[in-house]
Amino acid sequence: MEINDFLVVAMFLSFALMLFTGFPVAWVLAGVGMLFAGVGYLSDIYLDTMTGLDFLTLGLVVNRIFKIMDNWVLVALPMFIFMGLMLDKSGIAERMMHAMQDLFGQVRGGLAVTVTVIGIILAASTGIIGASVVLLGLLSMPAMTNQGYSKSLAAGTVCGAGTLGILIPPSIMLVIMADQLALSVGDLFMGAVFPGVILGGLYITYILVLAYLHPETAPLSPDRRHFSLPMLVEAVKSILPPALLIVAVLGSIFAGITTPTEASGVGALGATLLAAYNGRLNWKVMKEVTYAAYKTTAYIFAIFLGATCFALVLRELGGDELVERAITSLPFGPYGILIFILLIVFLLGFLLDWIEITLIILPLLSPIVAGLGFEIEGYGEVGEPALVWFVMLVAVTLQTSFLTPPVGFALFYLKGVVPPGITLAHIYKGVAPFIILQLIGLTAVILFPKLVTWLPAAAY
Repeated sequence: MEINDFLVVAMFLSFALMLFTGFPVAWVLAGVGMLFAGVGYLSDIYLDTMTGLDFLTLGLVVNRIFKIMDNWVLVALPMFIFMGLMLDKSGIAERMMHAMQDLFGQVRGGLAVTVTVIGIILAASTGIIGASVVLLGLLSMPAMTNQGYSKSLAAGTVCGAGTLGILIPPSIMLVIMADQLALSVGDLFMGAVFPGVILGGLYITYILVLAYLHPETAPLSPDRRHFSLPMLVEAVKSILPPALLIVAVLGSIFAGITTPTEASGVGALGATLLAAYNGRLNWKVMKEVTYAAYKTTAYIFAIFLGATCFALVLRELGGDELVERAITSLPFGPYGILIFILLIVFLLGFLLDWIEITLIILPLLSPIVAGLGFEIEGYGEVGEPALVWFVMLVAVTLQTSFLTPPVGFALFYLKGVVPPGITLAHIYKGVAPFIILQLIGLTAVILFPKLVTWLPAAAY
């Protein structure tokens, strides 16, 4: 290894160690980047290395920051964040929960199915994992435990359904991935539809089968009502408003009427109107949602700035070449290397949030995948079909890592809101079957890339 390679390894290790100090990730990224810009500069002077790092390197960061702030696609982020937070406050989810609980009351496991269906709808409405998991946990965990559901099944259902927000569009993660890899946001949104629906279908199938084989894990409600037409009408009325919002946002993108950025504005306005329709909109709610959206957006963009500095210095040191040499030299073949890359992403999901992985790791790994020679059918319509497919694999992998003990993010979101008596052990046990279902879904997407590329090609 040359001195540049040692510096790259030292840079990664320094970043990993600094994460455990408790400093904000954005400052860690920027600080490590600036530190190693200085280290590279001094090594050029005293060790006759050829890193090429100097004070101009940090000057280039300024240009990149201007490009980030001038990026029209990223305007969608605060709008989609506002949309998700406003929907949380609108009371739409509570109304859906009560109406659908009555509708599925005659089905064993119906309450868990209701949670999963609402999770899918919330995922297509909010795109924020933390918000979905916390909201589903607050709404459904007391109801499931009071009805006698297995604590593990209840916890696993909420975690599994809540994490669909990272994948099902309009996912803010997919917006950032599209920006980082210069892909079409519409391609990624449409490419994520079938994988998300497949995972949701697997969840529902598992719940129904488990409830049939082990009725004690998902008993029927003692005060359930018989099916009636008014019950169906109430369920449709509760689902219709968020469904119309989804159609307005995603339908306008898929039909080519609006760009994703413009559609995000439609979504923010639609969520506000839904809150007003449900009688939940007032000055206090607007103030809370606006402030929360401001904080979340500032957090994401601060990481953008820190990651820009870190990634620039890393590339100047030759980090991308080192990673490419190390991975492509593995004797696994294209699919073996792909699985190895997904394993790396899975493990990093324990330590890093998806934002850091998207901004730092994904740009390093995507050129490797592009060079593996995968012949993915794009039907002449999808740009870079192999990368679109790879992004979906990364998204499903990250969703799996967020579910996986001991440090999956979704587990700790849920632990903060569960009723007394539900421990981390219950949550760990409950998510295990859903992790297996995730791996089945991931395998299906690996074996059948058309699950990702067919819909965007057909739409265009």
